[in-house]
Parts: sequence; C-alpha cells; structure tokens
Amino acid sequence: AIVQATQNYYRLVVLAGAQGSGKTAALRQLANAEKYPLLNVNLELSRKLLDFSRTQRTEHVERQFRELLLGCPGPVVLLDNIEILFDTALQIHPLRLLQACSRNRTLVAAWNGVCTAESLTYAEPGHPEHLSLTQLKASDVILLSPATDRSQPRKVSAS
Repeated sequence: AIVQATQNYYRLVVLAGAQGSGKTAALRQLANAEKYPLLNVNLELSRKLLDFSRTQRTEHVERQFRELLLGCPGPVVLLDNIEILFDTALQIHPLRLLQACSRNRTLVAAWNGVCTAESLTYAEPGHPEHLSLTQLKASDVILLSPATDRSQPRKVSAS
C-alpha cells in the first residue's frame, strides 16, 4: 500500500480499525522493519499546543502539525494516536488535514474507526467526536484494516 500511495496525488494510507485491533502493533512492526519514523500525534501535538491559549490553538494546530511532520526524516511517516485531530475544539477536518500533509510524502495513519467500501467512520455514533464520511469519491486515500490486510486497498477521498 505504501508503494501504491507514492503514485497517488495524496500519499495517504489510513489503517482503520477498532481500538485494540492491532493498528499500533502493525505500525511498530513497519517502523522497525523499514526504519520509518513513528509519530505519537496525541503526545507530540499536545505538547506543541500547550504554548497557546485554547482560542489560539484553533489558529495554530495545522501549522504545528505540519512542523511535527517536517521534523520527521524520510519519505514515509507513520502516525499513531491521532485522536487529538478529532477534538471538536480544534475545529479541523482530520482527513482533509492528513490529505493536505500527504502531498509530498507518504503518511500512514492509524484511524480508530471502521472503513467499508462506501464509508470511513471515526468513533461510535453519539460520541462527540464521531465523524462519518459517507459520500466518498474514488482516488485520494488508501484504506486498510488490520483484520483484512489481505483485501485490496480501497481508495476514497473526503467530500
């Protein structure tokens, strides 16, 4: 999937699965095998955002996230614990941000949710950070699931 992503406009691979489904283990194994940097987004981005007031965080979150990525060497960056990107107080669209940041390097992001042929979902319905992307277009994201890693990757985009 990483090789395939390098051919796409957006070089984004989303590893979607429920909590405990093996996403982190898969990313760690890939990081060790290929020497790719593995970024704990919650930890590192929250550290950067502590310098800003709550109201300023919405203005700076995207730039701070991009700076974190710039600090990672190599053409591929693995992203784990991305839940902070779904914080409604930050007022960002997580998939669009990931897509924008994947233009010039491949990002592989662990996504707590479910992917199907028609949708990508984050969190359970009723959860304040629930996000359901149901009007997906073919082309911009390669979706994988740890439970079905033998299946063909599906390409979708944020609408």
